[in-house]
Amino acid sequence: MPQEMKKKRSLSLCIFIDALGWEILKSHSFLDDELIHKQPLTTIFGYSATCDPTILTGLLPRSHGHFSFYAYDPVHSPFKGSPFIQMMRLVPKALSSRNRVRSVAGKIIKRRLKYTGYFNIYNMPFRLLHYFDYTEKKDLYQKGGINSGSPTIMDYARDHKVDFFLANWKAPEIENLETLSAVIKDESRNCSFAYLYMASMDAILHQYGKDHAEVTKKIQWYEEQIRALLADAQKNYEEVRLFIFSDHGMTDVHTNFDLKKIIDSAGLKFGKDYAVVYDSTMARFWFLTDGAEQKIREVLQSVKEGTILEDSVMHEWGVDFPDKRYGKLFFLMNPGALIVPSHMGERTIAGMHGYSPLDIDSTASFSSNVELDTNPSRLDDLYTLMKQEIDRCLIPKKTEKKI
Repeated sequence: MPQEMKKKRSLSLCIFIDALGWEILKSHSFLDDELIHKQPLTTIFGYSATCDPTILTGLLPRSHGHFSFYAYDPVHSPFKGSPFIQMMRLVPKALSSRNRVRSVAGKIIKRRLKYTGYFNIYNMPFRLLHYFDYTEKKDLYQKGGINSGSPTIMDYARDHKVDFFLANWKAPEIENLETLSAVIKDESRNCSFAYLYMASMDAILHQYGKDHAEVTKKIQWYEEQIRALLADAQKNYEEVRLFIFSDHGMTDVHTNFDLKKIIDSAGLKFGKDYAVVYDSTMARFWFLTDGAEQKIREVLQSVKEGTILEDSVMHEWGVDFPDKRYGKLFFLMNPGALIVPSHMGERTIAGMHGYSPLDIDSTASFSSNVELDTNPSRLDDLYTLMKQEIDRCLIPKKTEKKI
């Protein structure tokens, strides 16, 4: 009989399921026999462009330098002077606003700018691009990917020469699952830490909302895939520590609101008096002439579908950027109210995130198959958790202590 394969010591398996919020998780059966701990996890204000760097660095947005994809900066805009963008400005909106056209255009622009991060021009008009900088130029998961230069948990693993697995965020979920399974079974590898990124739930929730049958179907699929992954890991490791978390939840959209039309009524000129980015759930303003801020504030104060964020709130949420790079004034929509049209899209969707982190549907989730001395309470705590898991594999087995 062949000699029984010697198992590897321990694997810490961190699975990031985009948008699997607490309100969604607690209403579904999900690995109930494996996960002994499930809890809500407070999110960070903003979108995935904000949340992901926080998870990776353990820092709040004002410290890691990420918030949204567009920042007003006409002097340093990478889009100004581009012959391709100049050409696209001549294309009729009926054609240039189509998703397929914008997707192809975005790929061309990204290739020419040599960006390695997530890049999407969304619904930003080609005629306005030269006013803005794009803020995620580099791959967050690679060395030097964070705007502030702060190291990530991946850098920590690299610096300590840990054999770890990092999912390819550009690849389909099934491909990353298969690749991780192969790494787990590979006898030549001693992978002790794995970070698996699963992105599809976010798109399903945007399309259908949080109570649709497609959401339940996807959760069941995740359960099946993770069970198979656990089985592979348990055959090859003495210990498998599983952590599943999200970056935020999802809120069902019930109101579409044309905020741009309201702002246009103030009689101010974009690019001369003010600049604005209309994200899906918020508008961010910069003021270029005296009196512009007061006029826009007066208009916004009449809008019951949202509220102007006070400086104290911005500080509490960690988005009080000293240079006002992402906006001097933030107007946040009420949960379930969507800016339509916006610079993110022309049409409404069923579900959205990016509302107040205090909103119940915004809350992220955290689950594990082990008891921890201290559980994470907010998104930035996940960095500490992952660092502790990496540190576990650096401790010689005979002196290993509970962390």
